[in-house]
Amino acid sequence: MSAGPAINQPFATTALTTRIAFLLELARRLHQYGTTAPRLEIAVAGVAQRMGLAADVWSSPTAIIISFSDLAQGEEGVAQSTQVMRLAPGDVNLARLCEADQIADQVISGDLELREGFHRLRALSRPESRFAQAAVIASYGLSAASIVALFLHSSWPDLLTAGLIGLIIGAITILAASRPRLAIASEAVCAMVATTIAIVVSALVVPLAIKAVVLASLIVLIPGMSLTTAVRELSSQHLVSGVARMGGAVTTLLKLTFGTVAATQLCAAVGIQARDYALPPLPGWMDYPTLLLGAFGFAILFRAARRDWLVVMGAVIVGYLSTRWGGRISGAVPSAPFGVFLGGFLISALANFYARYAGRPGAVIREPGIILLVPGSVGFRSMSFLLDRDTDLGLDTGVLLLTLLVSLVAGLMFGELLVSPRRSL
Repeated sequence: MSAGPAINQPFATTALTTRIAFLLELARRLHQYGTTAPRLEIAVAGVAQRMGLAADVWSSPTAIIISFSDLAQGEEGVAQSTQVMRLAPGDVNLARLCEADQIADQVISGDLELREGFHRLRALSRPESRFAQAAVIASYGLSAASIVALFLHSSWPDLLTAGLIGLIIGAITILAASRPRLAIASEAVCAMVATTIAIVVSALVVPLAIKAVVLASLIVLIPGMSLTTAVRELSSQHLVSGVARMGGAVTTLLKLTFGTVAATQLCAAVGIQARDYALPPLPGWMDYPTLLLGAFGFAILFRAARRDWLVVMGAVIVGYLSTRWGGRISGAVPSAPFGVFLGGFLISALANFYARYAGRPGAVIREPGIILLVPGSVGFRSMSFLLDRDTDLGLDTGVLLLTLLVSLVAGLMFGELLVSPRRSL
């Protein structure tokens, strides 16, 4: 959707309720597929203007409020309709986000009739196929295994165990999507399952680096993306949405941390003691194959369309390599603030460049590109230290978390200055 729309006159003869129904459904889909509050508000307001309406949009992680007025009334017009939608927090679904964007563009250009566009948006709510769900479960395993090799540099047993636990967590997450009671506690359940399996395998099969395996297994559930989005929204003065999203991310971190602590205590109570020491690490050449596998896993995890798989994988690889290179030239570890800033800067600029010249949402590059940059694991470690009553280390890690978040968000903002966006998504 273009960021600077002009009024499209043919919509003046379309019923007001029909235009409003389409805009509400569009807002619902954009929210459901993980669009941030600033971009959603700009997108819906822009489409509304093309349809001859003025829309005042307020978006938060759990609700959208939109007031509509007819531009034909002039400056003295008042809102003729105000709609409130109560929604669950959305997850990134790149394929359906691109479909919603394409439908809106076709309706605005006149290639698609408004009512048909509304029905196509409604059709996006179709459930995922069994094959798609199985692919998502597999992506959890690939993502966990890649984190072991790329960031934690653990051993082969660690990689295989993390991959297996990732598959189990993926299955639990898919089950929770259709079971509301399980969904509420799914993060804590997954953390307990991951920690218990890691301890049992380490005690009875082969020694493991327990913390590394558990962290890699839970990496997809750790709300690093939510924390980053919250800071992005706060920096753009969307204060209510940013604070609400930050609160949700902290709650998720607490659930995950509680699950790991509870599982550790339960295993100790029944006499299962892990053999926690490091085996020989993976060879250095494993970084590149696991990066490719991890990028493929993230392409599936973000529900990208097959035509976008290579683009998404490229974004993940560029984000990781630029961060690693930035950390090296600054003389620090790859996850140093400058490396994270550089990665966010390049990904943001590439996303806007892609949106401008490919005519598709920049989210196809932006969201997966920063997935290996977001400091969710640092937040998880900070919470773990605090629950272990290691206050000094917990606070030090918390400061590192804030530093990395600010560096990443600053990189994203400076990237938009380098290549200005011409599309709202």
